Amino acid sequence: MFKKLLVANRGEIAIRIMRSAQEMGIQTVAIFEETDKTALHIMRADEAICIGSGPRKDYLNVDRIIQAAKATGAEAIHPGYGFLAENPNFSKECTEAGLVFIGPPSQVIMDMGSKVVAREIMGRAGIPVIPGTGVLPPGEEGENAAIEFAKVCDFPIMIKAVAGGGGRGIRMAQGMTELLRGINMARSEARMAFGNDDVYLEKSLVRPRHVEVQILADVHGNVIHLGTRNCSIQRRHQKMIEIAPAMLPTALMDAICQTAVQASRASNYVNAGTVEFLLDQDDRFYFLEVNTRLQVEHTVTEMITGVDIVREQIRIAAGEPISFKQDEITFRGTSIELRITAEDPKNNFAPSPGVMQIYQTPGGHGTRLDGAVYQGYEVPRYYDSMLVKLTVYGFTWREAVDRLRRSLDGFVIAGLKTTIPYYKQIAQDPDFIEQRFDTSFIETHQHLLDYLEHVPEVEKLAALVAEINAHGYNPYADV
Repeated sequence: MFKKLLVANRGEIAIRIMRSAQEMGIQTVAIFEETDKTALHIMRADEAICIGSGPRKDYLNVDRIIQAAKATGAEAIHPGYGFLAENPNFSKECTEAGLVFIGPPSQVIMDMGSKVVAREIMGRAGIPVIPGTGVLPPGEEGENAAIEFAKVCDFPIMIKAVAGGGGRGIRMAQGMTELLRGINMARSEARMAFGNDDVYLEKSLVRPRHVEVQILADVHGNVIHLGTRNCSIQRRHQKMIEIAPAMLPTALMDAICQTAVQASRASNYVNAGTVEFLLDQDDRFYFLEVNTRLQVEHTVTEMITGVDIVREQIRIAAGEPISFKQDEITFRGTSIELRITAEDPKNNFAPSPGVMQIYQTPGGHGTRLDGAVYQGYEVPRYYDSMLVKLTVYGFTWREAVDRLRRSLDGFVIAGLKTTIPYYKQIAQDPDFIEQRFDTSFIETHQHLLDYLEHVPEVEKLAALVAEINAHGYNPYADV
């Protein structure tokens, strides 16, 4: 087993990885940019090393990260998610530098990172894929190919970046004019986000459900699944709420899970990953993509299985087999995760950086927090707006929803705007409570935003704290 591990990330995911590593007796190394020197992940690591002035550019600098690993004596690098987690060159350069990359092999990341190649691999394996095209050629040839596809499949049609991820480089077209214009827009966005403007087309399913399966695969040929997650509640293709299990008929969930294992074997997958599917209104499911990394929403799977996914990632990367067999995994209860971000829901979810004047968190049975903020912390404008993930567990769906509402009522953040008030509205919405949601939920429930009003109690409390601070005493310092 490794003695020292470098985490090539920041924020809550860096802290989450460090916790598992430290439990395993592994020393941890944090990296940081000068613009991020007050971040909590630096304080939680056994040691930390500055890799540049930033912002953001040095967290993406492969050479500096590898140099930091060697300088600190780290044997392995965990990329977390975002940044370089799905960069095949990063995986390859770590390996060439004699470091263990805690994730899939470079070739797997490359194959699954191309949505077109991934679709081809799954199609050859007999896994159902949504009708679509290959990479559209540039210019007039590509436009003609798009027109022909539209004649066969009809609208709506999705335009997707081949190297896409995180909801970027995706457009929906309802007609021919919108399709041709959308292709150019998607190309431009993909070029800026991924350095690759290749796009393809895919038939758009009407109000589908988004279901994914957590898988683990080791170098000894063992592949298992850890059940399903429902991540249908999204905004602009970005997941907001994740639920485990997916709340589908048992036979259907079993079929999806077995298909995910089949997809993992077809792609020669190793380590932890997520196979994603879309379900139409007739419960037919289609392969969407493979995320070749630890997912933001892995916490809900951990809550209903008891499995520490990061620990398994580290063990697999060290050449050890998965700790358990498929029939040893049991699924119990329901878990819900919310991504609480520094965004203003009433202002089109615009980023809301600032100083966290009050940070009062919920707790109690079945409540988990994965965060990287603290009272007095200044949330920088340079990085992702995620503050903390709230994950709750209940023996039943209703119990989980009740616990979610109670936890949100006890969550106070003042000094900047967050998504907490919006989640409060969702948690008491009848459609959410009755499990009536698909990928159209946010857009068909715009009225929930209308209920959001200024919360004077919180702002008054923030003003009171500021006044008390001015006199040298803060009763909330330990909150």
